[in-house]
Amino acid sequence: MTEAIGLPALEQALDALTARVLSLREATSSYPADPRSTLDAALAELDTARELLDAALRELRRTPRRSGERENGSQRELKLLRQVFKTFPVPVAVLDGSGVIRRISAETSRMLGSPAGYLIGRAFPLFVDVSRRAAFRSHLTAVQQSGQTATFQTRLAHQGRAHTVQLALVRLTMPGEPHAMTGVVILPLEAQVPEAPAGPADRSDAALILAAAHRQELLSRMSRLLLDEESLRQPVTVTRAARLLAAEAADWVIADVVQDGSPRRACVFGPSDRPVSDLIRLVEGLNPLTAPLVAHVLTGGSGVVHEMVEDEALLGGAGDGRPPLLRVMGAASVMCVPIGGEDGPAGALTLVRLRDREPFTLADLGLMQEIGVHVGLALRARRSFRDRSEAADALRTSVVPRSLPDIPGFEAAAIYHAGSSPVGAEFYDVFPVADGWGFALGGAAGRGEEAAAVSALVRNGLRVLSVWEPDPGQALRKLNQALTVQHSGMFVMALAGFVKGRRIRLASAGHHPAALLRPDGTVRFSAGGGVPLGISPEGETFDEELTLASGQTLLFYSDGLVASRNEAGEAYGEIRLADVLARCVSQSPAAVVKTVEEDRHAFSGGRVWDEIVILALRVV
Repeated sequence: MTEAIGLPALEQALDALTARVLSLREATSSYPADPRSTLDAALAELDTARELLDAALRELRRTPRRSGERENGSQRELKLLRQVFKTFPVPVAVLDGSGVIRRISAETSRMLGSPAGYLIGRAFPLFVDVSRRAAFRSHLTAVQQSGQTATFQTRLAHQGRAHTVQLALVRLTMPGEPHAMTGVVILPLEAQVPEAPAGPADRSDAALILAAAHRQELLSRMSRLLLDEESLRQPVTVTRAARLLAAEAADWVIADVVQDGSPRRACVFGPSDRPVSDLIRLVEGLNPLTAPLVAHVLTGGSGVVHEMVEDEALLGGAGDGRPPLLRVMGAASVMCVPIGGEDGPAGALTLVRLRDREPFTLADLGLMQEIGVHVGLALRARRSFRDRSEAADALRTSVVPRSLPDIPGFEAAAIYHAGSSPVGAEFYDVFPVADGWGFALGGAAGRGEEAAAVSALVRNGLRVLSVWEPDPGQALRKLNQALTVQHSGMFVMALAGFVKGRRIRLASAGHHPAALLRPDGTVRFSAGGGVPLGISPEGETFDEELTLASGQTLLFYSDGLVASRNEAGEAYGEIRLADVLARCVSQSPAAVVKTVEEDRHAFSGGRVWDEIVILALRVV
């Protein structure tokens, strides 16, 4: 069929072709295990379709309409031929010299899953499988230059679907067009065309609602992930966010963060079902600023989405003369959004989808920009949490020693539990004094940083005053005067003791008494009592002096130990403490404090409300 034919004959030929194509599709569905005979017939029909298209174009070239001339029979035939092109039973597209789609049939639109208005103006090679894209461009150029028809087998992919097809390319001279066009006839070799298009413009209300619900669920999961305690304590915020996005929203996720004014690559996640570990390592080592898309987002501060990748250099090259990174990935759609910062972007999240998934949309861009804001807020919250934790650690170090020093003639051990407060107000200490050793424990009434600061003042003040004051009671009274002058509104229960040889001089300012465990298993408590520091300038301490014998153990403890309660609301108390100590005869101080804590733990069901300090000294 080399000459133009009349319109009736063309319509008859198209009807017959439509019937034969329908039969071939039914045969493919009915006999999927034996596609060879069907494929041979389909290729023959492809030649027929190409010849019919040539004939239709020749009809279109005949008798062009002059300006101002009334529509005649030839013009009506031209309109009808255009309609025939749109309803052609085989997918057909017309490309300009650069490969951009200028005309497309309804069957092509149905196969690719998007309306014609969306597809026209797109570069046709973007739908061709990445591995065959360069070859397709070469065939396209050869057809345009030589005028000879070429056939080409490849995969076309769009909107989450892929088709193995046979393409027939033919050069066209279109009426009114100064340059030759290229007609592409597309024969699917696999029956993968859905019954209804699923493009973004034709999705049902139910599908749109489901997509919106999925985006909302992803945002909710991301919020829970970012607010998790581990994300606040450990530097895993960006990594955990990128891992979730790679599992739920993209094939590739690249996260970059700005540190000290310069962006650096934080993490890269690729498709879990593909061998891309070498490519991941390559991308991890690239400078984020070599990617024009990332540099644009970090500079401009707003997100960008490319539903179809037309510029494969958006993420830069893979290095060493290799193709652009997006081509190596097999990317079809890409998006980049900033991570929110206080003075500009704190980083960027780049998401890539491959050709077998639906492309990103503006709705996806809105969601990812919101996620970028959430990630930025989480990073700021973690910095604040880290700063407060470091401050808390510094305060805790100021009230609790890292280790106990060796005391000549004594063994010492201690246990400390912070309770429910991140910053403790209880303190204990062991330190050298003139001709001996000193120890102290106690705590400010209250919780938080202010109470810890007051406890640190008392602890360090005792160390300083012990240089001039050989009497712990006098040292506590001077501290009391200092606290009352400051009018802090806080008071401190404290106990201090100075050790010289085996003699211990104790002073108590409103603190619990010490428990003395003798080798025969008897337990007696010291005087204790006194007025807490910081209440009155005339506050008095209770002083006592003990001379310890070999094998005796002196136990000091905070209110958090004896005030611990069980499920019935009963307090642990000093009577139970004495019973437990009686079972610890001849045990080391480490064993004694461990036994007491285990008994308290069992009594209270493991609950700890207030801080617990237990300090044991044993004469060797």
